[in-house]
Amino acid sequence: MNRKIFYIALVTLIIDQVTKIIVSFFLRANEQISIIKNFFSIHYIENNGAAWSLLTGRVEFLILISLIVLFVIYRYMYNFKKNNRNNLAFGFILGGILGNLLDRIFLGYVKDFLSFNIFQYHYPIFNFADVFIVIGTVLLIFAVFKGEDKNETNQSK
Repeated sequence: MNRKIFYIALVTLIIDQVTKIIVSFFLRANEQISIIKNFFSIHYIENNGAAWSLLTGRVEFLILISLIVLFVIYRYMYNFKKNNRNNLAFGFILGGILGNLLDRIFLGYVKDFLSFNIFQYHYPIFNFADVFIVIGTVLLIFAVFKGEDKNETNQSK
C-alpha cells in the first residue's frame, strides 16, 4: 500500500476513535448536548445497524460487508492515478471503514454522535468515520469524472 494512503488512513482512524472515546467519556448512550439550538447537537448513540438504521442487529453481516468492501477498495485503488487527491480519498475511505469496523468487532455497535437538524429534517446521527467515508467517496467520484480511475501503468495492459 502507498505510504501516503496508509498514513492518511491511520490519522483518519485515530481522529475517529479519539472523538468516539471523548464523547462516550462525557455522555452516556442517548444523552445529548445542544451546540447550536435547533441545528446541531452532540447526541451519543450506540448504533448496531448501518446508516438510517438499516440492518439493525445484523452486526456480523455488517462486519462481513466491511471486510469485503475493504478488500475491493484495496484491490482497485491501484487502478487509480497516483496523486494527492486520490491518496486522500482512499486514505479517508479506508480509515473510516476501519473506524466503524473496529467498533463493530470490539463493541458490537458503532458510536455515533453528530446530530443535525436541517430544514426541519433530523438527519441520521453519524460520526467522523462516516464523514471521512463520504468525503473520500466524493473525491473518488470526482477522480472518475476526470478520468483518473485509470493509472498510466495500467492503460497499456
